[in-house]
Amino acid sequence: MTSTAATPDGVGGPTAEPGPDPGLPQPSPGADAVPSAPALRRALRRARDGATLDAVEAAVLLAARGEDLADLCASAARVRDAGLASLGRPGVVTYSPKVFIPLTRLCRDRCHYCTFATVPHRLAAPYLTVDEVLDIARAGAAAGCAEALFTLGDRPEDRWPAAREWLDAHGYDSTLGYLRAVAIAVLEETGLLPHLNPGVLSWAELARLKPVAPSMGMMLETTATRLWSQPGEAHFGSPDKEPAVRLRVLTDAGRLSIPFTTGLLLGIGETRAERAETIFELRGLARRYGSIQEVIVQNFRAKDDTAMRSAPDVGAEELAAAVAVTRLVLGPTMRVQAPPNLIDTAECALLLSAGIDDWGGVSPVTPDHVNPERPWPDLDVLREVTARAGFTLRPRLTVYPSHLEEPWLDPRIAGHVRALAGPDGLLADGARPAGRPWQEPDGGLGDTGRVDLHTAVDTVGRHSATRADFDTVYGDWESLRAEVSAAGTGVDGVVGTGSRAVAARAVAGAGAPERVEPELRTALRSAGNDPAGITDSEALILFGAEGAALEELCLLADGLRRDVVGDDVTYIVNRNINFTNVCYTGCRFCAFAQRRSDADAFTLSLSEVGSRAAEAWSVGATEVCMQGGIHPDLPGTAYFELAREIKRAAPGLHLHAYSPMEVLNGVTRTGMSIEDWLTAAREAGVDTIPGTAAEILDDEVRWVLTKGKLPTASWVEVVSTAHRVGLRSTATMMYGHVDTPAHWVAHLRLLRRIQDSTGGFTEFVALPFVHHSSPIYLAGVARPGPTVQENRAVHAMARILLHGSIDNIQCSWVKLGVDGCRSVLAGGVNDIGGTLMEETISRMAGSQHGSRRSVAELEEVAAGAGRPARQRTTTYGRVPDERFHAARGGPVRTMLPVVS
Repeated sequence: MTSTAATPDGVGGPTAEPGPDPGLPQPSPGADAVPSAPALRRALRRARDGATLDAVEAAVLLAARGEDLADLCASAARVRDAGLASLGRPGVVTYSPKVFIPLTRLCRDRCHYCTFATVPHRLAAPYLTVDEVLDIARAGAAAGCAEALFTLGDRPEDRWPAAREWLDAHGYDSTLGYLRAVAIAVLEETGLLPHLNPGVLSWAELARLKPVAPSMGMMLETTATRLWSQPGEAHFGSPDKEPAVRLRVLTDAGRLSIPFTTGLLLGIGETRAERAETIFELRGLARRYGSIQEVIVQNFRAKDDTAMRSAPDVGAEELAAAVAVTRLVLGPTMRVQAPPNLIDTAECALLLSAGIDDWGGVSPVTPDHVNPERPWPDLDVLREVTARAGFTLRPRLTVYPSHLEEPWLDPRIAGHVRALAGPDGLLADGARPAGRPWQEPDGGLGDTGRVDLHTAVDTVGRHSATRADFDTVYGDWESLRAEVSAAGTGVDGVVGTGSRAVAARAVAGAGAPERVEPELRTALRSAGNDPAGITDSEALILFGAEGAALEELCLLADGLRRDVVGDDVTYIVNRNINFTNVCYTGCRFCAFAQRRSDADAFTLSLSEVGSRAAEAWSVGATEVCMQGGIHPDLPGTAYFELAREIKRAAPGLHLHAYSPMEVLNGVTRTGMSIEDWLTAAREAGVDTIPGTAAEILDDEVRWVLTKGKLPTASWVEVVSTAHRVGLRSTATMMYGHVDTPAHWVAHLRLLRRIQDSTGGFTEFVALPFVHHSSPIYLAGVARPGPTVQENRAVHAMARILLHGSIDNIQCSWVKLGVDGCRSVLAGGVNDIGGTLMEETISRMAGSQHGSRRSVAELEEVAAGAGRPARQRTTTYGRVPDERFHAARGGPVRTMLPVVS
C-alpha cells in the first residue's frame, strides 16, 4: 500500500509569489555539511560489520553517493536478504494490488507541497457517496485487487462548513464515522480489505476504527518540529503535522495492537540529522509495540500550484541512501517500502539493491490521487524489473503475515482476511475477494476453560506462572526498562527524571534523605488547619513522613474521618463475578488476563453468571460487582445481556459493573456514544460502575503500566459521563509499582476536581500493587509493591486531600490483609470493602489473603481496631432488615424474576 497520504495542503490559504525563496525550506546553516571522508569510511565499515549504528553514524551514511553508496547498499541488502530468508520466502519482493479511494479531498491542514487537498467549489460534492465508493471497490475486485486504500484529509468538517453540512445531511457524526460506515460497506459488498489513512486520530478513534480495517496508516514524515512551527516551512499552518502529535498517534496504534504503516518523507526541508532522527524514532516505536508492519521511504516530488513548486526533487541516489540506512537501522524483520511510481523505472533496480522488500500499493484501476502526475507502473513492467534484479514479485494483503493473529486482527474482520490469505500469509494464488457479512462476534459467552478458577485459585492455584505470550503481548521489555529509568520509580526504587519525578525530587531530594523537621511540622500544621488546601509541596513532604511524624499524620487523618463519618467501620455483603479473563489489552501489571488458549483461561455462560448472582442473593448479598477481560469474541451488546441476566436471576441485587475500559470497549464495538452506551447499560440493569482501570491517572506512568488500556483523558470522560447520566462510581488508585508520591498527589487532585464537578464518587479505594505474579514485576521493571509506611501514608493522605469532597475512604483486605487493614483503619479509613465471595484478580497476582471473607470475619477486623462495624449498601445507605438477617443465616425473601 502506498500510504503516500501527504494529506492536504494550503488550499484556500495565501498563495506564495513566484521567486527563489517563498516556500523553499531552508535547512539551518551548516546543518547539512558533507561529512568527512574518514567519518564516512568508519560508518561504512561498521555497516559492513553488522554493528549497531547510532543516529550520528546514520546521518553520515545518508550522505553516501557513488561507490560509497554501492558499499552502503550492499550492507543493507544483506540485512534484507537475511530477513526474507528467516521468513521462509528468500528473494520474494511484495506489493499490494489495490484501489485508491479518495473519500474526501477536503482537509483542515495547509501542507505546502500537496495538491490532493482542494476547496469545496472545485468538487462535485465534499465526499464520495457510498455508491461511488462501492463502484471503485467493485472495479478493483474484478481486476484482482485485495486492498481498498482510503485516503482523505484530516477532519475537513473542522474547517469547511460544506463538509459539516454534508455529514449532517447524510446522518454521520463525523468524517471518521462516515469512513467507518463505508469501510464496512466495502467489506460486506466486495470483500476488499480496507486500509485506512484518515490522518491524526485519538486513542478512542483508533479503537473505533480497528474493527473495520485489518491495517491503518499515517506517515510520520519527519520529526523536525521546526518544519511545523516556523513560517515558510513545509508544515507551517497544519495542526495535524506537528511531530509530537503524529508520534502520539503511532504510539496509540501500538498500544491498541493495530497493524500500522508509516514512514518518512524526504526533501521537505529536513536535514540529514533530522532524517536520521526520524528513522530512529520509528525504530523505537517498532521495538516497543511491534505494531509497525512496514516503513515507507518516500521521496518528495515538486508539484505545480503549490508553495513548494520550486523545491528540488529528491534524486535517486539520495533516496537509495535513505532506504539503505532505514533498512540497516530497522533491521531484517521490518518491511521497507518505496513507491515505484515516484521514481523512473530504470531507478527501481537501485532501490532493490538498497534493501527494499516491498513496492507498496499498485493499482491497475485507479490513479495515485496524491501524486496524479506519476502513474503506477504496469505490473508486468514492475515484475520484469524486479526479476532482472534477482527477485520474484508476489502480491500480498494490506496486512502482513506477521500480523494475522490475535491481538492484531479484530474477530469481525478475521474471516475476511482468511478468505484471501494463502498458507504463507500473502495473497493466495487465484484468490478473488467476495463480500461477506461484517458483524458482531456471536461467540464468547459460554462455559469454557477453568470456570472453577474462582474457587480453585485458593486450592489448586495457577496452572502456569505466566501467560504463554509473555514475551510479546506486553511490548518490548528492554525498551520499557529504559523508559522506566527516565520516569517514576522502577525495580531499583530510584526516582527517575520524568516530569513528575523531577517535581518529587525537588522537594524530597534524590534518594529520599531524612526530612527536615521544620518542613514536616509546617506541613502537618497546614493539613490540620486546611486539609484539602495544602500545597503540592506540603503533600509530598507528608507522603514521606516516618516515625513520630507518620503517627501524627495518621492521627490527624483519623480525626478527620471521625468528624466526617463517625467511628463505624462499614462493609458490604457482595459477590464478585468475573465473567471472563480472556484479554489481549496487554496490561503489564495484570496477572489475571489470559489468552483464550491458555491453561488458566475461562469464560462463563449467561446461565452461570445468573446462577452465581442467585447464589449471592441466597446468602444475603446486596451487591454483585461484575467485571471481565476484554474478550475479542464478545459483542459490545454482551454487557447489556449480562446485566439483564443478573437482574433476571436476582432482581433485588445492586449491579455494580463495568470499568471505564469495559465501557469504552462497548462503545467502540457498538459505535454508540459514551453517553448512549452508559444510558443503555443503566436501562439494562447497571446501577453503579467501578472506578477501576484508573491505576495512576497520569499517562507518564500509565503507559508503562499498560500497553493498551484507555488513556487518562478517556477514563475521566467515561467516569464523568457516567455521573452525568445517573451512574455513580467508586474512585481508585493503584500505587507502589513505577510511580512516585508526586503522581499520587496529582491523581488525588484530579479525582477531587471530578468530584467537585459531578459529585458522583461514592468512595475512594486505595489499591496497593500486588507484585508476586505481576508481569511487570517478573520482567524486572516494577518494584515489589509499596512499603508499610507508604500504605499508611497513602490512606491517610487520601483522607486529607479528599476531605470535604469524597467522604468514604476504603482499604482492600485482599491486598493488605487483616493487620494491614487495622493499621490504616487507625489512619483515616472508614470502610473495608466487601465479603466478595470470590476474588480472582488479586489472587492470580499472588495476593496471600484469600478470596472471600464472612460477615463475622469482617466485623472481627473492625473489632480488632477497636471500632464498631456496620453493614452498608453500595451507596452507603442502610441495609434492609431482611438482607441484614439473610447475611447472618436468616430466612431469605425470594425475589420473583422480572417478567417482560
